[in-house]
Amino acid sequence: MSDGDVNISIRGETLTLLPERAVFWSRQATLLIADPHLGKAATFRAHGIPVPSGTTDEGIARIDRIVRRTMASRVIFLGDLLHAKAGRSREMFAAVGRWRRSNPDVEVLLVRGNHDRRAGDPPDDLDIRCTDAPHVMPPFVLDHHPRASADGYVLAGHVHPGVRVVGERLPCFVVGAEVAILPAFGEFTGLAMIEIAETDSVYAIAEDCVIQLRTDQDSHSVKS
Repeated sequence: MSDGDVNISIRGETLTLLPERAVFWSRQATLLIADPHLGKAATFRAHGIPVPSGTTDEGIARIDRIVRRTMASRVIFLGDLLHAKAGRSREMFAAVGRWRRSNPDVEVLLVRGNHDRRAGDPPDDLDIRCTDAPHVMPPFVLDHHPRASADGYVLAGHVHPGVRVVGERLPCFVVGAEVAILPAFGEFTGLAMIEIAETDSVYAIAEDCVIQLRTDQDSHSVKS
């Protein structure tokens, strides 16, 4: 692991918050990733909106790096792996396919999100198992939408949380009493500035570091 990671304990389990916008569950050797939105840039281009290409290759390369540095044997996507039907390009699936062929022993699971239901499951030859949310792996409930569950502590995405620190907007992890929200993994997803509850712990991602922020409970703002 690296100096920029932060370990937290939830329900007796150690979770490592990674600056690459993912979580590593050490006991299960499992990497948790929310909201890659692969194909989003291609979707925009299909509708005539000029945006940069290469975002899928960059995202896949980032997944590969963190799988290798954590030695994860399983990757679980917490929804919105794909963005839309219009983004289902041959080039995108070829990039994912190359990564799967170079990591054949890594189990990959998609817990479907709202975009996945519209975009459709990835092709069978990518060997990505798909299931509806929620998916229970005690003591956790893996979901796309951040909603409390009687079946365990919820790890989810969907929100694309961000905070403003010294005037800069940063992606963040939000760890509450019953639910933790992961930042969006995709670079081309935007940030939703969140309102912070008094019981939340907030961990911002600043370049290659995860930094816990102090919460001003009166103003619901954050300080570095």
